Amino acid sequence: MLNTEHRTPNTEHRTPNTEHRTPNTEHWQTYALSLSNNAIRHVFTLFLLIPSTFWFKSSLKSLAKIALLALPLLSYSWQLQAANNNTNQTDKRSDAIILPPSEVINYARPTLRFGHAGPADIWNSNKGFLVQSINSESYYLNFPTTGAHNLSFDLLISGVDINKLTWQPVTHEGITATVTNVVNTTLWTPEKEAYEERGKEVARVTLTGPEARNEWNNPHPSPIAKPKLPQTFELVGRDNNGNEVVYGFVLQKWFVNRGYQSEPYSDQLAWCNSLGYRMPKVKDLTNAKCGKHMFFPCRNGIDGAKPSSGYSSLQRRIGAGFFTEWGYMLDYYGAYFSFLNYWTSDGIEADRIRYNVDAGGGNVAIPSESPDTHFYAVCTTP
Repeated sequence: MLNTEHRTPNTEHRTPNTEHRTPNTEHWQTYALSLSNNAIRHVFTLFLLIPSTFWFKSSLKSLAKIALLALPLLSYSWQLQAANNNTNQTDKRSDAIILPPSEVINYARPTLRFGHAGPADIWNSNKGFLVQSINSESYYLNFPTTGAHNLSFDLLISGVDINKLTWQPVTHEGITATVTNVVNTTLWTPEKEAYEERGKEVARVTLTGPEARNEWNNPHPSPIAKPKLPQTFELVGRDNNGNEVVYGFVLQKWFVNRGYQSEPYSDQLAWCNSLGYRMPKVKDLTNAKCGKHMFFPCRNGIDGAKPSSGYSSLQRRIGAGFFTEWGYMLDYYGAYFSFLNYWTSDGIEADRIRYNVDAGGGNVAIPSESPDTHFYAVCTTP
């Protein structure tokens, strides 16, 4: 008996370099010949409906001609399917995965000037502090943990137009955090970064709270408000569609300065005490390490904050001192800080030595405590 079994020639066809990436998505697709393709299935249906008697009578040469006639149909079918996919990218497909852009706050940026770079998992020299937590229970890991009147920092946000976000001020214990969009024209950023951001807006957080500007010239000022800390601040930016971006931090200490009034230690100590605040210790201001420089010997257990910088100046860290977090203090317009030295309560009484810290690099020095030695004052609570 004549064997009528017919095996269709291998029709698998791989067109080289057909892999393509759909614009603006993370979806990759490869076109391949498949019997699930309706057009291809129609070709096979027509091909197989040819009367079986034809195959009994056809010579091998005729059979080859039929196959050659079918192949262009298959090729056309495949091209039709590919074109259809190219012109219908928005159609729903079971293999399509389209991820919407993610609204993310990546960095909290105070001034970046003069380096003092922290560890890579905490600090980016061109962007500032990396966000450490988006969990409200661990907002205390984020910058800042310290604050003062008119200090500010930027939230670097991706995946959303910041001009479409609305923020409400958040107030606790007389301290308010307010977010506004500003063009970054400060000297906070390195030259290359500043050039790239020229004309761009950023979301800037400004802290306002207890301050003593009206008492700077008064040696015995009246007490001012003293916030109960720590306090958690959660800033929420919302767009018209209800989407939110959130940033949280916990203030542990609040600082009040005396502007550019430079006085002997005893006068500045009395001024802080009259406000109801205290003179800070070295570790309240910097994480510089004692013993790394002759001007900051390790004596009486006096040292910088932990984690330590490991050297004589500060290293940008979160929760390791006021100047450590905020950096070069002169950059904060309207906060009235100097970049020079501030008194601390740490000292060696027998030698009449009192430690002081510079607000430019967090370096510590130990000049003698005398009426001729004048430095600035910043007071803190708690």
